[in-house]
Amino acid sequence: MTVSLILATLGRDWQVAEFLRSLLAQNYRDFELIVIDQNRDGKIDAIMDRFGPELAIRHVKVDFTGNARARDYGIALAQGEIVAFPDDDCCYAADVLQKVVAEFDLRPELAIVVGASYDADTRRFSIGVNSRKARYFSRLAMLGVEFTQFFAVARLERSQFYLDHDFGIGAKYAGGEGFEMLYRLLRAGAKAFYTPDIRIYHPDKDHYRLGNARMLMYSTGIGAYIRKFANQRDWFIAYYIARKMLLAPVLKMLLAVLSGNRAKLAYWYYSLVGIWRGFFAYRSSGCL
Repeated sequence: MTVSLILATLGRDWQVAEFLRSLLAQNYRDFELIVIDQNRDGKIDAIMDRFGPELAIRHVKVDFTGNARARDYGIALAQGEIVAFPDDDCCYAADVLQKVVAEFDLRPELAIVVGASYDADTRRFSIGVNSRKARYFSRLAMLGVEFTQFFAVARLERSQFYLDHDFGIGAKYAGGEGFEMLYRLLRAGAKAFYTPDIRIYHPDKDHYRLGNARMLMYSTGIGAYIRKFANQRDWFIAYYIARKMLLAPVLKMLLAVLSGNRAKLAYWYYSLVGIWRGFFAYRSSGCL
């Protein structure tokens, strides 16, 4: 099975080179890399030239920005049976692609395989929703994040395999694009399996030390995608309204108060504000 890796990038260079080095180390070689380059200054041209002879790279320069839009553009170019969306600041363990293909081969009903995100320095889980246990999951217990998800295109409801351009970096709602697509695909009947044995390294950005502005920005996207499905009268989304918009942030704020950690208290307060702000602000632009 050929794997198509769609890398949308803007503003980063050495991180892209690190990801390409991790691809050179892969022990499964049947893959293509499609780089959707949103830079206007040739920022990664030299990197593409350096790695081009060793990797199957399709370097596509575009005149627009937006992570979801760029990844969607890449879907139309992908030739592989499996499609994935690595971040431009992540790296793959050497056996990632081998293990992904093995899971799809072992479980013919699977449409989505999800790995875990680890912090390269601490080796602990980093961004996204992770678990120590491998398991199937549904839309009521979604796992992973968009750069840890791999999609067997022929096993999906193809009309649902797209990213909503309203979500993600560079869009109206700067987050939630991966969760929105995953929820939609699971709702359409896709079978998904998570395993922490597929190790993808990404800096830990899910903590209060990075500041409140980032949490406010990304949580707005979460609130907006919840509102999108609420508008569709999807009653399952009530679970996320209760969990993401009420229970989780309030409980974490309470724990921060009990521990005397003012920074954590502010962080989860802004999470709560952002989610509700996105929920009430959401208006679809009709862009796919």
